Amino acid sequence: MKIARIFVHRVELPLVEGSYNWSGGKSVSVFDSSIVGVETECGLTGFGEVCPLGPFYLPAYAEGVRAGVRELAPHLLGMNPRELGVLNRRMDAALKGHPYVKSGIDIACWDLLGKATGLPVCELMGGRFGEHVRLYRAISQMPPEAMARNIAGYRDQGYTRFQLKVGGDPDQDIERIRAARAILAPEERLVADANTGWTQHEAMRVVRAVRDLDVYIEQPCETYEECLAVRRATDHPFVLDENIDSLQMLLRAKADLAMDVVNLKISKLGGLTKARQARDLCVAMGIAMTLEDSWGGDITTAAIAHLAHSTPEEFRFTSTDFNSYVTVSTAEGAPQRQQGVMKAGDAPGLGVTPRLDVLGKRVVEVS
Repeated sequence: MKIARIFVHRVELPLVEGSYNWSGGKSVSVFDSSIVGVETECGLTGFGEVCPLGPFYLPAYAEGVRAGVRELAPHLLGMNPRELGVLNRRMDAALKGHPYVKSGIDIACWDLLGKATGLPVCELMGGRFGEHVRLYRAISQMPPEAMARNIAGYRDQGYTRFQLKVGGDPDQDIERIRAARAILAPEERLVADANTGWTQHEAMRVVRAVRDLDVYIEQPCETYEECLAVRRATDHPFVLDENIDSLQMLLRAKADLAMDVVNLKISKLGGLTKARQARDLCVAMGIAMTLEDSWGGDITTAAIAHLAHSTPEEFRFTSTDFNSYVTVSTAEGAPQRQQGVMKAGDAPGLGVTPRLDVLGKRVVEVS
């Protein structure tokens, strides 16, 4: 089996809620997603997806995905897509950095491996742990009362974990956290996710002001050192996200006891191959994980479901179903939320079939 063609479709994903707002006044209403296809000489095609959260969140942007695939794809033609270790070594040699560019290709090759073997990706990645994957709901940044109302609405849909977007004015963030926690039951989990939005002194104020509450603190500041200082000043459970972008940073954070939970985003690490490496390392080190990606639709949701479902349950803090946040469905067969959980499919590969009428014409094609 050899790679004969690599191509990309561009798809816009409008949000159900109209806009998504988080720290620093950042806001997006329509996400720009790239659906990556890897076609083989024998006629099989695998699909992946990369959808950066705008160009101002991580070092990634939508046009960069497409430009990067144009640069990278010629180096991969003729390779066996089932040899994922060899493929990733070639991608890293041909294009330094830019893990988000490689992610869609890597996911598509996992989809191909599953189709070639007749197995779902989760079985290839270690097996299926448990009956389902528990989901969180991200609560877009708004006034405290509005965020609490949103949480109440999503509780009615079965969610029991909520990621509150803070990282704005500290006094208002304190109100947001208190209002959200007040309506939750003791067994329900609340994460105050600042997405690097606070300075160190602001983060210190917030964690002191809510120290009586059951709440996780996620990525309060921009730098690792600032986050570590806040971590050492609070006894709240602590989550790191944006700073953990490699195995080296994961090992450093473990050595520093810098977190209790780590957020592993597939495209931030470079695809399912490297996300699985990080996942397995976390399991070995006893660190719980949020397993997800930056954003996306049906194909991203399927990749998340397979990664999460193949992770031992005690280390799965939560995941998310991005296809429920957007108004456009790009593929049939994707996991769907049911009462706050989802399942990885049983069909070979990712178990999804792209809707070609939705994807439209190819914007990149290399053969």
